Amino acid sequence: LEEAGYKYVFIDEVTLMDGFIEGAALFSDIFASSGMKIVLSGTDSLGFLFSQDEQLYDRCIMLHTTFISYREFENVLGIKGVDEYIRFGGTMSQSGENYNKNIFSSKKTTDEYVNTAIARNIQHSLKNYQNEGHFRGLYSLYEKNELTNAINRIVEDLNHRFTLDILTRKFKSHDFGSAKDLLLKDKENPSDSLYELNSEKITSDLMNLLEIKNKEELLVGIEDCHRTEIKEYLELLDLICEIDIVNMTNLNQKNTMIVFSQPGLRYSQAESLIKVLMNDELFKTFSLDERKHITEKILEDVKGRMLEEIVLLETKKANPELEVFKLQFAIGEFDMVIFDEDKGECQLFEIKHTNEPFENQYRHLTDQNKLAETQNRFG
Repeated sequence: LEEAGYKYVFIDEVTLMDGFIEGAALFSDIFASSGMKIVLSGTDSLGFLFSQDEQLYDRCIMLHTTFISYREFENVLGIKGVDEYIRFGGTMSQSGENYNKNIFSSKKTTDEYVNTAIARNIQHSLKNYQNEGHFRGLYSLYEKNELTNAINRIVEDLNHRFTLDILTRKFKSHDFGSAKDLLLKDKENPSDSLYELNSEKITSDLMNLLEIKNKEELLVGIEDCHRTEIKEYLELLDLICEIDIVNMTNLNQKNTMIVFSQPGLRYSQAESLIKVLMNDELFKTFSLDERKHITEKILEDVKGRMLEEIVLLETKKANPELEVFKLQFAIGEFDMVIFDEDKGECQLFEIKHTNEPFENQYRHLTDQNKLAETQNRFG
């Protein structure tokens, strides 16, 4: 190719080559050094990270495409609207109007994506790196062909916790919380149907449902060390990110929330769980319109929580020099705080997925006691 005058060579799915991780230096040391420009691409992100750390150290420019921001989603694909991004955002594997819809449109296709694009790729890279010497605590799972299954389960488990958190906030203390209120106050179609359901039973069914899904028969049990290492690889792949939750009453106590960088993956799995939950026997006795209306309202709440996650994640990625976190008080919270320690300044935000902002939504931002406490600590 060089003799024929070619200057640029593009190699797709290069990580599928035998020995790519161990032999990648030949691209830079032989071909690139003679003046050619080589672009390597593929779905196996971990393989690139391993080769960047060794064979291509200081000799390559890395561009991650696991995380596709909302602005890129709109600009590159010409698809407008944050709701579309919540439902299907996250990869660049297809173009045009059907972007990602084939991937994240159902639980089956979403599970296939997690299996092939995430779990199998992690296993493939570990198998080809350091002669299988980097499996660490995951070797026992790999040996029994359970590693792909374990990675799948942990991705699903992280999404279950997200869904469980949303639904149990609604289904606790005989009170469906905001879902009930939303339905009761709905201007076009008010409903008190949710008050008829046995919320304790639904909570119990939900817990069982999620646990059952997580307890497939395995030859090797998943332990904390496995979870930690798999989570590390998911973070390396830019698939998940931790956002701090700061407790104003105890600043030493820091919790975190795990955010998925691919909203379509999270929404698809949450949606499928909620649809299964809606098979409650009493719920089935409601009219079709009522069932549909209630499901839509709860999915609206999922979108609201996901919008919070998207804004937090993109703000954190865009401002690596600043602290971006959620701030909780004894009662209420600020959805997002951006803290500039050098300047001694902070900005506070309420994040809502709504067409009609009203005063009650931002009441915490105008609470003088909360503002005074925040100013004292964060400027």
